[in-house]
Amino acid sequence: MGDTKQNLLEAFAGESQANRKYLAFAEQADKEGHPQAARLFRAAAAAETVHAHAHLRAMGGIGNTAENLKEAISGETHEFKEMYPGMIETAASESNKSALRSFENANAVEAIHARLYQDLLDNLEGAKSVDYYVCNVCGNTVESAAPETCPICGAKASAFVKTD
Repeated sequence: MGDTKQNLLEAFAGESQANRKYLAFAEQADKEGHPQAARLFRAAAAAETVHAHAHLRAMGGIGNTAENLKEAISGETHEFKEMYPGMIETAASESNKSALRSFENANAVEAIHARLYQDLLDNLEGAKSVDYYVCNVCGNTVESAAPETCPICGAKASAFVKTD
């Protein structure tokens, strides 16, 4: 891999992480009653997204929808089959309950994402319009309606948010 390609990969990862971190910082600022700090964090997060998308385009990382679905399936499958199991094992062996819960929740949800992507890829041209709901506690992603209780973390239906 050339230096520029490696630089693009690193820049994409850094910008993506900054986006997520700044959104979390904005949420915390809102909770603490600092709306101006929250607005600035959200603005910077939006800018980081612009940068990340530009880097992804520059490295040819965006294909057609079918290719993108296949890429998403591959990534999600890697996470729940290869990445998270080792992390879960390490967190358990270190008795880090917070990390263990975070890894276990993510692992369960990544398998769901892989299935949702595969289902859509299998019927891309005939796909029906459905809404998706995401649990704000564990990230569980469901179609059509929020369940009364999240099967992954036990949160109530009110923890689910409909996405655009």
